[in-house]
Amino acid sequence: MSSQSPEFEARQLSIPKPIHTLSPRITSLFYDPHSQSLALRHSDSSFSLYSSISPLSLSSIPPSSQILVQSPTSSATFFHLQTANSTATLFLTSSPLLRPSANTLFRFYLLRKPNDRFSSIRVFSSHGDLDFDENKFGVVFKVNHGVSVKLSGGINVFSMYSVSNLKIWVFAVRMVGDDGDGGVLKLMKCAVIDCCFPVFTMRVLSGYLILGEENGVRVFPLRPLVKGKLKKEKRVCKRLNLQNGLINGVDAATGFANSSGGKVPIAEEDLNLVSSKGGKTEKHSDSVKLRSVKLRQDSRDSGACFVAFKRDDVESSISVKMHGKSAKATSMQALSADKFLILDSVGDLHLLCLSYSVRGLEAACHMKQLTQTMKVIKLAVLRDVPSVEQTVWISDGHHTVHRMVMSGMDTSTDETKSKDNEEKLIQTSVTQAIFTSEKIHEVVPLAANAILILGEGSMFAYAIS
Repeated sequence: MSSQSPEFEARQLSIPKPIHTLSPRITSLFYDPHSQSLALRHSDSSFSLYSSISPLSLSSIPPSSQILVQSPTSSATFFHLQTANSTATLFLTSSPLLRPSANTLFRFYLLRKPNDRFSSIRVFSSHGDLDFDENKFGVVFKVNHGVSVKLSGGINVFSMYSVSNLKIWVFAVRMVGDDGDGGVLKLMKCAVIDCCFPVFTMRVLSGYLILGEENGVRVFPLRPLVKGKLKKEKRVCKRLNLQNGLINGVDAATGFANSSGGKVPIAEEDLNLVSSKGGKTEKHSDSVKLRSVKLRQDSRDSGACFVAFKRDDVESSISVKMHGKSAKATSMQALSADKFLILDSVGDLHLLCLSYSVRGLEAACHMKQLTQTMKVIKLAVLRDVPSVEQTVWISDGHHTVHRMVMSGMDTSTDETKSKDNEEKLIQTSVTQAIFTSEKIHEVVPLAANAILILGEGSMFAYAIS
């Protein structure tokens, strides 16, 4: 029997010209699959923000859904606020402030449900170095912005890395008041990490803060960072309904939760700032104060570990040595709760596995190099939580995108099964290829069978059936 060739659907998206800039060229883009929100960054560092955009069903983006985020901006990210009852989408930008002093400005945009549009939202904080500015309608973080800032968002959490300050801050966010659109955001500074090694990329993924460093990655469990240090006052235990020394069923010291089968790792989607009975914790703010965790990048106090690249082929190792420097981790994507794809500066892919163990995270982390036919420049993954198969898109940065299907996403904590699944992942090959007319600058996954590609000023949507 002859196998039927896959069908491809391709379309170029017409983008409305932004009226706020004389140079509307698009330099990068962000897409949030949960809300189908699209953010286009222009050459003047401003953003056009759209909601409810389905690139596969549209030939043009309606200008009526456009929200303008004025320049300058230095970094941006989508992230989500999640409670037991709802999930809200936020878009966050950072900007440098020069007057009256050199600081950093955060601006938050909430996707409002009634009209399905983004708009600014008011933010408050109890920290002295975080002030809401009415004129700028954003939060002034009293830290010098410096030459470069990187943001990464997850669920109820985002992080910021400042190159000039050599620090990483971890923030938690929650809605106060109405769970819908009538509330305001509370911003909490949870942790400060002093960096002693260069950080080339940073991601909040599946309950971890992962730093891309030279010759590997550093993994921080988010739970100990977000929970901070509890400053106990009277009636704390009674009012928080603590069970067996746990906070929200979570051991804040280790970052693990109790289950019938023992201790299991906490995923990013479990980092909800709610009480053990599912209610809001705002009513407890007068009895418990969280102090920011302070630690060094190479500290192991929070359960962090460094995982080095393991190169199995001699040719790749020689290639790195000829360049006179080690490979740097430049991109990280989650495949499952305990497996991640890492792209290095040489163009090689590595599989990071976290096989949880009572001995700690460091004893359970290991890395394997994958085999691919191209030197990868762009890596994109849309994690499908219920599926045991994940689609990976890789590009050479020129005119080619390859689609790979990686199977064996077992969440079992059995070490033998974990190693067997890892071998299956390593043997996975490319299933389809897409060739583009324009040089590829960005690759963003829309679905397991669809991607959005930013070319040299044009956007294209591709689907494989």
